[in-house]
Amino acid sequence: MSNYDVIIIGAGPGGYVTAIRSAQLGFKTAVVEAKHLGGICLNWGCIPTKALLRSAEIYHYAQHADAYGLKIEGLSYDPAAIVKRSRGVSSQLNTGVGGLLKKNKVDVIWGRATVQAGGKVAVTASEAPAPRGALGAGEYSAKHIIVATGARPRVLPGLEPDKKLVWTYFEAMVPETIPKRLLVVGSGAIGIEFASFYKTMGADVTVVEVMSQVMPVEDHEIAEIARKRFEKQGLKILLEAKVTGLKKGADEVTATIELKDGSKQEMTVDRVISAVGVVGNIENLGLEALGVKTDRGCVVTDGLGRTNVPGLYAIGDVAGPPMLAHKAEHEGVLTIEAIAGKHVHPMDKRKIPGCTYCNPQVASVGLTEKKAKEAGYDIKVGRFPFIGNGKAIALGEPEGLVKTIFDAKTGQLLGAHMIGAEVTELIQGFVVAMQLETTEEDLMHTVFPHPTLSEMMHESVLSAYGRAIHI
Repeated sequence: MSNYDVIIIGAGPGGYVTAIRSAQLGFKTAVVEAKHLGGICLNWGCIPTKALLRSAEIYHYAQHADAYGLKIEGLSYDPAAIVKRSRGVSSQLNTGVGGLLKKNKVDVIWGRATVQAGGKVAVTASEAPAPRGALGAGEYSAKHIIVATGARPRVLPGLEPDKKLVWTYFEAMVPETIPKRLLVVGSGAIGIEFASFYKTMGADVTVVEVMSQVMPVEDHEIAEIARKRFEKQGLKILLEAKVTGLKKGADEVTATIELKDGSKQEMTVDRVISAVGVVGNIENLGLEALGVKTDRGCVVTDGLGRTNVPGLYAIGDVAGPPMLAHKAEHEGVLTIEAIAGKHVHPMDKRKIPGCTYCNPQVASVGLTEKKAKEAGYDIKVGRFPFIGNGKAIALGEPEGLVKTIFDAKTGQLLGAHMIGAEVTELIQGFVVAMQLETTEEDLMHTVFPHPTLSEMMHESVLSAYGRAIHI
């Protein structure tokens, strides 16, 4: 049996980042993985989808080249080449993760792990080819075991994926051809990103959402702007609706959709993407036998990764929402630093940004206007439209909004919500501001460079206090 200080189960963003930080802190560290270094995010999620969306973005701009004084003739695309580029980006980063683990002297154990009493981890062989230098099946032990096994697509009865007609994000990322007719079930980040990609590439796309707004976790005002923009682009969006059945043909699917008023309609499409959320991978790990407390498919932790079983921790998607790679990474670092005895604060989920890379982009952090009011705050709300920003107009991106929410009594920034070009890059400015407990006065006195999109952040703060200049 090989003994370690720390064994991490899962080499996704949370797992491999935690392993590296663990090694930096002087712990003898190993990470167990069964499929691919970098996990779902790097191999089948965050990174390859952004590569696909980048191809769609360039194609979109090329289609509208005349708006920029340019002329492009004979424009077309090759689906196989788009997918090949996306997979190549993923492969490059996968190799990079292996290099980082080796550099930091983290052992990679290749196989499927089961946690046993007494700090033991039994690893059985995986069918996936192991990277060079990886250890194999066997028994291992550690004083601290961190579960970072991520999540998988949620499957609803009647919407079971079959990899041909009904897709999850796995199949949606590697299409042989672009379907002419597409139904997307769910309008969260995954659903809307794929809807945006396929619509840009020419598909006729319908999105079905059971909630009363598109992108349900976002601020209502931002979500409404998004809905109008999506519909202007040709996306069909059905809210407060659900798919109650699928009838499969040889190469098409007829979906029965129940609408808000209880009526039903049938829609025939080439493919269906099921994007109804994800569920934590808590099965077959030995957690039940150890008495690990779970709730709604996720491991219950205390904010520093600790479960109810001493010496056992959980981070990332398997530890509950928000199920985001950057949450997993930060949570893992907090957990291992707490194990090392460093002074760290528990995870504050209100300060975790969310980004959706559709067209237009959406980004947010903190409380929505509705949530702030429900929490009892007396609030001040600032808004600044893209049309008032010189850089946005010069880019040909005059549609969008930056919205900020402050506590009227203290000036505390409670939330920021943005829609428009490059807001996924801008949101971090507000994240830093919230982390530093910045007030409206601090932000007002900050000098923003000109001409930049970031100036809208400044103007939105000024707007909340009746001081905006350019509107």
